[in-house]
Amino acid sequence: MQTAAALSNHDLRDEIKAYWSLRAETFDSQPGHEIFSEEERAAWHSLLRRHLGDGEGRQALDLACGTAVVSHLLDDLGFRVTGMDWAEPMLERARAKAKTRGRQIRFLMGDAENTMEADASYDVVTNRHLVWTLVDPLAAFREWHRVLKPGGKLLVVDGDFVNPGLVAKLAKRLAVMVSRFTGESSKPQNGPATGAMTETHQSILSRVYFSQGARAEAVADLLRQAGFSTVTIDTDMRAIHRTQKKNFSFLKGLERATQHRYAICAVK
Repeated sequence: MQTAAALSNHDLRDEIKAYWSLRAETFDSQPGHEIFSEEERAAWHSLLRRHLGDGEGRQALDLACGTAVVSHLLDDLGFRVTGMDWAEPMLERARAKAKTRGRQIRFLMGDAENTMEADASYDVVTNRHLVWTLVDPLAAFREWHRVLKPGGKLLVVDGDFVNPGLVAKLAKRLAVMVSRFTGESSKPQNGPATGAMTETHQSILSRVYFSQGARAEAVADLLRQAGFSTVTIDTDMRAIHRTQKKNFSFLKGLERATQHRYAICAVK
């Protein structure tokens, strides 16, 4: 893991922004991003309720909201939601989706590491698959702590996508072998759509703070350094994975289910 000072360069952040702008076109068509069944939606609701409770009109900030998948889940539970993303193509799709579904979700273009929102303005801050992309996570965590009200909660949903476990490694090798015989692609079904995008993804991953993998304990330690208390790591993502595997091949579903994925809840 490299130091944040060595990684704080504007060019990398521009690359990350451009990459996710390009990914917007296919984001909602990929399993693991958009929700494909009511069973999966219920599993996500259960995770959110477990850590955040029902919304009851509380203010929630969904950072790096993308096409607003988590924003809609929070809206389902009764939160008043603001979705923030710095990729305009993602926000265009998020706004269109909310309009189609008749949802009153507020969307802002902004930087998750420097939101420019007021101090103590949110009861809840959420993000999914954002932390592994951060250039300076400690600064970002301090920013999220700042915008939360006293007693407010942060919920991080993320994973280590660099260091697969033994089962995941075997599943990936088997997937490659199967593809040779059947012609089925071994490329991750929720990953970049082209070889060039895959190369860009790997280049970015090699230069972010968590280039060696965003392990839950390392993330939790930085959250404590940022001032959060009662930091809870939840690795029970089985209900979500069970519903998602219907949209993956057996081997790819097995690989996904055995990755180090987690939710971390931290209190201000």
